[in-house]
Amino acid sequence: MTYFQAVVIALIQGVTEMFPISSLGHSVLVPAWFGGSWQTLVTQSSQADSESSFYLAYIVALHCATALALLWFFRADWIRIIRGFLRSLPASVRLSMQERRLRLSVLDKDERLAWMIIFATIPVGLTGLLLEHVFRTLFAKPLAAAVFLFVNGLILLGAEALRRASLRKQDGVTVTADRAAPLQEPARPQWAAAAPAYSGNPGYPGAAATAASPHGAATVSHRRPSGGRAAADIADAERSDERISKLPYKDAFIIGSSQILALLAGISRSGITMAGGLWRGLDHEDAARFAFLLATPVILAAGVLKVPSLAGSAGAHIHGQVIVGFIVCGIAGYLSVRFLLRWFQTRTLTPFAIYCLAFGLASVLRFI
Repeated sequence: MTYFQAVVIALIQGVTEMFPISSLGHSVLVPAWFGGSWQTLVTQSSQADSESSFYLAYIVALHCATALALLWFFRADWIRIIRGFLRSLPASVRLSMQERRLRLSVLDKDERLAWMIIFATIPVGLTGLLLEHVFRTLFAKPLAAAVFLFVNGLILLGAEALRRASLRKQDGVTVTADRAAPLQEPARPQWAAAAPAYSGNPGYPGAAATAASPHGAATVSHRRPSGGRAAADIADAERSDERISKLPYKDAFIIGSSQILALLAGISRSGITMAGGLWRGLDHEDAARFAFLLATPVILAAGVLKVPSLAGSAGAHIHGQVIVGFIVCGIAGYLSVRFLLRWFQTRTLTPFAIYCLAFGLASVLRFI
């Protein structure tokens, strides 16, 4: 692998991991389109022995870079969520022991969101451990990736259609197709209007007491800017978490389970989880945020588990390329998530769906 190839793949990985257009699909399709020496990379990605594949070892390093970019960008949020989990865990253990059945003690949005992320991550984590090898060897090929990329575009379009139908039903008005103007959402889904009592804690104060959490922390953040984000953006993130946390645990589990499809090259992790979020009633901004929060532990775990391969024969001759690619990918991923969070404040998945349909169809015709 040349340094030029390493930089190109790193840029593609950093952007497409965040954008809803499938990083795995592009890591297969782009080298296949270039052909020549690039074609070796595609062959490497689908070989049975992953421990000897330098391309897979390189992609693992890039996954770690994108995960760290997400962690850095959302570090203030993850500190809140982890603290919430550490508060909730011992109380949940005590409550479960008292009632002799599993019960969760959840007092605020951070505690609830922590459990939602855990429940949503379990399905894809187990499936990845058991079936990653099967998915990679069978489907990480140009034609299969092209077909699934086209399907990804259909999924994104379908999610937008469901979202528009939902808004029509709620508002009793026709949603226009004009995407030049900000998407108008005069009414949030019904679950956002009144917070249900959190499971395992009938005393949760609900929507009427969102000005302050039971732990004394104000809902509106006054923290200093973090991760290149203004204090107002961090406050917006906390309000978004408040809305996301009102989803039932079942919905979080369904949205998280959809990440299993992202093991197929061509299906986007962020795209499929955003589609799931829209389906379960989130708006675009909240669905994107939840998708990035769900992606962080999965991407990081996948990278950490495979990192030892970099120390073996697979990574023996690409240490320099790994360092360069890691830096390039991390920067690209960080800038991408900043861009997308602002994009989805007023815009939709439709442009990404059109891109997936066009590139997917062109790739199918190229590799059929």
